[in-house]
Amino acid sequence: MVRDERPVAAVPRTVLACLACALLAQALWQGAQPPPDARARALPSPPSVTVLRALSFGEPVTGAKALMLWLQAFDNQPGISIPFRELDFDRVAAWLDRILALDPRAQYPLLAAARVYGEVNDVDKQRRMMQFVYERFRADPDRRWPWLAHAVFVAKHRMHDLPLALEYARALAVETTPGQVPDWARQMQIFVLEDMGDLEAARVLLGGLIAAGEARDPAALAFLKWRLTQLGKGAE
Repeated sequence: MVRDERPVAAVPRTVLACLACALLAQALWQGAQPPPDARARALPSPPSVTVLRALSFGEPVTGAKALMLWLQAFDNQPGISIPFRELDFDRVAAWLDRILALDPRAQYPLLAAARVYGEVNDVDKQRRMMQFVYERFRADPDRRWPWLAHAVFVAKHRMHDLPLALEYARALAVETTPGQVPDWARQMQIFVLEDMGDLEAARVLLGGLIAAGEARDPAALAFLKWRLTQLGKGAE
């Protein structure tokens, strides 16, 4: 099959000149354009739980997982990456709350609050996330205690707020069930009191735990007795 092709030389010069001018104009126009302006979108407020349940089509657990993935990926937007600390943490907490409402047995929203968003270098935003963990812990203490135990650590070592750490540690002791939660978590208030310099209160509390038989493991009991002796020496 023979194609009907003509050489470039057969094209009129005026046509070639127009084509060259068009290509040059296109190149100049593209070069004059400003660089793309990547703008961060603000995290929106979440819809109601009723709306989210409807959008889950009868699969709230699946919907909760999808929302969690979407929320954690929100910081990566086209052309820009938003630091977590730049997000509106009241809205972050609201989204996490909706996800827990869809799947009350989920642990990941609390893990994200304590270990992801709670790690930002901003005390006010850390406080917001730890407060969220504390409030949601109280709805299911025996399952959600690990995240409040981490909140004690954050309040004590990152936020340097010992009274807040003590509030969380006391909640762990009072609102959890013996045998369902490790002894070390339920005894964290003793060590916070010691850090606060309230050795007498720590001694009284520790002695009460020993007398009540709170430590069932022999090694744990021996450790508590040793700590009681050490506290006694410190109070002298």
